[in-house]
Amino acid sequence: IIKHDRMYSNWLSVNGTGRRGRGAAGKTPILAAVERRVDGAGFLAMEVVERVEHQHVQQFTQCLQPTAEVRSDAFATLNIVFEHCQQEARVTPPQLVGQWLPMIHIVIGNLKRFLLGTFHGVSREYLHEYIYEFVYRFNRRLWQEKLPQRLLHAAANHHPISL
Repeated sequence: IIKHDRMYSNWLSVNGTGRRGRGAAGKTPILAAVERRVDGAGFLAMEVVERVEHQHVQQFTQCLQPTAEVRSDAFATLNIVFEHCQQEARVTPPQLVGQWLPMIHIVIGNLKRFLLGTFHGVSREYLHEYIYEFVYRFNRRLWQEKLPQRLLHAAANHHPISL
């Protein structure tokens, strides 16, 4: 099951004030999807988009398998997922979002801590690079025991570099 949602970041805001969520001025929309596994979150996909529109959501969901079951809130633009996957959408009050889409909100919270704690905020210009780094680290967090073998394989298969 894939949990799919969107978030809005205002890393440019100095004092963190202003309206929250969709429709807020100066915020950058980010599409996010996380795989739900029995033991927690699986793989993660995130992408910075200009606007949350059908075209961007459709491009984003191309990475999902057609057999995937997708859970989302009932935001109308996310309904395009129905064309590609099986989707279950539900209007959820803010206090119950943690029950309907718990993993995606935990991951989004971790991303915010990563950006604010490590980098003390980032500019909109480079936000996508930080998102890619976060997703890269998140998707490889459980590969520690395979790391030496992967490094050895990469070194053995790399072409020699002449200086």
